Amino acid sequence: MKKADERFFQKFFPVTEFAARRRRLLKEVGRKAHVLLRGRSDPQGPRFLQSKVFFYFSGILLPDAFLLISGPERKTTLFLPHRDPDRHPEETGLGVEDAREIVRATGVDEVCAREQLLERLGGGKTLCVQDSDDETRCMTRFEAATLARKRALDPWDGRPSDAQHFLGLLKSRLPNIELRSLTPIVSEMRRVKSPREIRMLRRAGYLSALATTEAMRLTRVGLVERQLSAVASYIYYTHGAVGEGYPQIIAAGNNMQFGHYSRGDAMLADGDIVLVDTAPDYACYTSDIGRIWPVNGRYAPWQRELYDFITRYHKTVLALLKPGKTAEQVTKESAKIMTRVFRKTKFSKAIYRKAAERVLHSNPLSHPVGLSVHDGAPYKHKPLEPGVVLSVDPMMTVREEELYIRCEDTVLITRNGIENFTGSAPLEADEIEATMKEESRFPLYDTATRWDPGRKM
Repeated sequence: MKKADERFFQKFFPVTEFAARRRRLLKEVGRKAHVLLRGRSDPQGPRFLQSKVFFYFSGILLPDAFLLISGPERKTTLFLPHRDPDRHPEETGLGVEDAREIVRATGVDEVCAREQLLERLGGGKTLCVQDSDDETRCMTRFEAATLARKRALDPWDGRPSDAQHFLGLLKSRLPNIELRSLTPIVSEMRRVKSPREIRMLRRAGYLSALATTEAMRLTRVGLVERQLSAVASYIYYTHGAVGEGYPQIIAAGNNMQFGHYSRGDAMLADGDIVLVDTAPDYACYTSDIGRIWPVNGRYAPWQRELYDFITRYHKTVLALLKPGKTAEQVTKESAKIMTRVFRKTKFSKAIYRKAAERVLHSNPLSHPVGLSVHDGAPYKHKPLEPGVVLSVDPMMTVREEELYIRCEDTVLITRNGIENFTGSAPLEADEIEATMKEESRFPLYDTATRWDPGRKM
């Protein structure tokens, strides 16, 4: 294959890993069924992001692709559009004309043109497809389903979800075929990560922690929120990632009350605290981390009071996680321990005490992490086991003062307990204050000094 064409294929997994997943998938659906996976077409931003499910079973990053996995034939066929001969592959990607190179790079058995797909599908009796929308950047498939329902009920919209539209096309073009759902099977397969997936997630977690730590070092009064996201992005790009795994949340002051705040244009003010929630896209895998620190480098007594309670809760949960326990057991045990802590803690305001009490009835185990920050793989329906990766994220909301206090890490369940992928970032208040005194490696433009466009550079 030409060097120029290597950029269209992932380089972190052997093709045998994807082939093994396809074999397991066929074992789950049965030897008589066919599986059809649809790749993504729209770029979703400045760079193409492949469907998570499509990537999981193929590792293929080309747009407008279909993958047909035949149970009776035990064969995988990739369907691609033709490449425009008048345009450079950089603009269009590879096409069916590059079949030989694609087979060698991906391990599929055959590459065919997309117009042959319908004919191939017509020969089967049972077709297994995804019947739920794929998760996107910072959105679970459950949230995507909620948005799709809202859109469908909108009298000025009414469009079906992307997945439902595709199912409708299959039903109209293949009226005699039985359609079965892949969603629960794929979700269960993704629940426990493979050793190579764990390597990618470990690297993504390390970069998340590195970016967060550096953001602490450069924080000062007068900067703008997006300048903290800029240093995180710099670290990701210079350490092998291809960008951010999801829209970064850099929220100063009262902006942190908005769950997925993204404006990034507020100035960091003296006396405020700032929330940073960031992770890279590393080999299509990501992580999740959250830390809160004082803009001026020193927590005010009330800030430390609230943050210390949350970090205490956080560490309690981390200490309880181990294989064999269910998420419900961990939640109940941590609440029991923290109830004793709560009773001994003095709060400076009644509203702070009520907010802390509400935390005792919340769920500190947030979501699975993997190909997406909100991975399409449940973990609460059975005991935890080695290979499960999840987010630990106890949260406190003080609505009266528009406060949202939290700390988050991404952890792997191991044979003996956990490995904290993001644990190298300072967590406790004293550690964070000490880190903020360290010299930053990245000089930043001081927005407090206004730029005069008439002044010579």
